[in-house]
Amino acid sequence: MDALERIDQFVKENPILIFMKGTPQFPTCGFSSRTAEAMKGCGVPFGYVNVMADPEIMQALPSYQDWPTFPQVYVNGELIGGADITIEMYERGELKPLFEKAAAEAEGDKEADKAE
Repeated sequence: MDALERIDQFVKENPILIFMKGTPQFPTCGFSSRTAEAMKGCGVPFGYVNVMADPEIMQALPSYQDWPTFPQVYVNGELIGGADITIEMYERGELKPLFEKAAAEAEGDKEADKAE
């Protein structure tokens, strides 16, 4: 599986996902740190990919959605943006409801899969 396929798989498997430098607990750049803090402030679990640990993903990610910088935040498979957009959404009170809805939909999908 090439890097773009792996990126796509991560995005599809995680209703809320951040590609970042470092981890939410130990970010290695200021933009990733501030973005992860805003995301954690929503109180909704999210996935992450440390691009520093995977040079192929770090190189391929900017071409995945034509977004050149890190971090990149995805909700329900859609890029919502990087640090500035995510932090602005958090400060305006828009991020938490978006995350809660994505998490609830993902949980509903899991329950539907169990019922089948």
